[in-house]
Amino acid sequence: MMKKILPLLAIGAVSFGAGAMLPRPAADLPPITVPMLQAAQGLLGLNFTDAQLDSTRRDLEDNRKDYEQLRQAKLPNSVAPTLVFDPVPLRLRQSMLPKAKDDAGKLPPTAKIKLPANRDDLAFYTVRQLSELVRTKQISSEELTQFFLARLKKYDPKLLCVTTLTEELAMQQARQADKEIKAGKYRGPLHGIPFGVKDLFSTKTYKTTWGSVPYKDQMLDEDAAVVTRLREAGGVLVAKFTLGELAMGDVWYGGKTRSPWNITQGSSGSSAGSASAVGAGLVPYAIGTETLGSIVSPSTACGVTGLRPSYGRISRAGAMALSWSMDKVGPLARSAEDCALVFAALVGADARDPATTIVPAGFKYAFDTDIKKLRVGYLKADFDRDYPTKANDQASLEVLRKLGVQLVPLDLQGLPAGELTFLLSTEGAAAFDELTRSGRVTQMVNQGRNAWPNSFRTARFVPAVEYIQAQRVRRQLIEEVDKRMQGFDVYVAPSFGGPNLVITNLTGHPAVVVPNGFRTNGLPSTITFGGQLFEEGKLLALVKAYQDATDFDEKHPPLNF
Repeated sequence: MMKKILPLLAIGAVSFGAGAMLPRPAADLPPITVPMLQAAQGLLGLNFTDAQLDSTRRDLEDNRKDYEQLRQAKLPNSVAPTLVFDPVPLRLRQSMLPKAKDDAGKLPPTAKIKLPANRDDLAFYTVRQLSELVRTKQISSEELTQFFLARLKKYDPKLLCVTTLTEELAMQQARQADKEIKAGKYRGPLHGIPFGVKDLFSTKTYKTTWGSVPYKDQMLDEDAAVVTRLREAGGVLVAKFTLGELAMGDVWYGGKTRSPWNITQGSSGSSAGSASAVGAGLVPYAIGTETLGSIVSPSTACGVTGLRPSYGRISRAGAMALSWSMDKVGPLARSAEDCALVFAALVGADARDPATTIVPAGFKYAFDTDIKKLRVGYLKADFDRDYPTKANDQASLEVLRKLGVQLVPLDLQGLPAGELTFLLSTEGAAAFDELTRSGRVTQMVNQGRNAWPNSFRTARFVPAVEYIQAQRVRRQLIEEVDKRMQGFDVYVAPSFGGPNLVITNLTGHPAVVVPNGFRTNGLPSTITFGGQLFEEGKLLALVKAYQDATDFDEKHPPLNF
């Protein structure tokens, strides 16, 4: 998540319009030393060891270079930070919310679905297909739930994707769904369909471990908003899935989560278990989160379709906070259509998450969109460079052209990206300040220089002024990206290697990552579709058209282990 593990994504600061940033030589400053930090931590009331300060010292040198770059931004007094003071207490905010949830409209018609002769084929049916089988009573939710629970038990010992099976709850919810459907009370396409959530979402009767040793026995007496909303949609929670410790990577207190395509490879992170389980056909869909690549990256490693919605579209109430200004919730599934129907159940305002109350709450399916009329951009400079999956991406662009889509060059080069990522670690350090100061952070599995413990210590030395100034530069970034994207409905980008992933996580734009082939090592590759803020409908419509024209989303691993 940090700039240190995203060297190819970080770019230097150069001019990008009004309030331009101009490169200049680094200031001739003395090196940061351990004695300097010893004195500084005395002022701050900290007590890190000399060894810890030595690791922090090197990261602070990097931070200081970022500060120097960001200080070149022309920041008129009129530029406010991206953080806005919110004086409304939750009691009043609740009364201000819309009283009814918008109807997302009708999904496109689907072919008649029949129960397969080989029940194992159900593992890779889409949510839409499974919902038709349940709705038409060809299979009960209880049978379907037992089927997926059995697969979870069979394959998890190799994939290490589950922290907790919620079997007792799942069977209760499945039987309730069958009872309601039999009585004619059908709630919609998620009714009776099993799913799992990343184990940073709280559940009343099961542990919420955050993937980390200090929290592996944690019980939280609330259901997260996504758990509640999916229950209200009739969903059946069968498992809580792994995440890299405190939402970084794929290593957690139980080991390393694996890609179902090659169990010698990690599933990437941090929505590690969610992606692995969907990719292996252990659940039809799962819920993950992204702060800086945590849906895009594991979706790629596991060959699934992942939707990272616009910032603020889905409530994070009851979810572990890492970065309040960057955390986003989204589904991982088999197709864009599946992502859309899960998104429709989750989107909307929630007083417990103020970010959801300042953005448009509604979502409408837009699968009837004429994609030939969409103005579609592509990041030409990123596609033109040499990189390992270039051939697959070029083939994807050609598919779009054959569908009648005119691809127009779009430029997101020359914008600040890596220099701003210390905002993430600084907010994370605040979220886990007690963990750091208590010393319990040393219980975490990863203790390397680029792991959270050192990043949290480093962030303790970020000056408040630099943090606020970076948020002001981020405001300029938002305005410049909006300016460049004016007139575009959707755009296409390589999933990795250019600035897009970092920039759009900072600006809050939505993205859908989809399989588009395989790499030389046999693992899947993906391409990313981006869209305008709060326009997930058009974005998903184009992705569905691409997936209807290709079969990459229908491929699945052999699971011969």
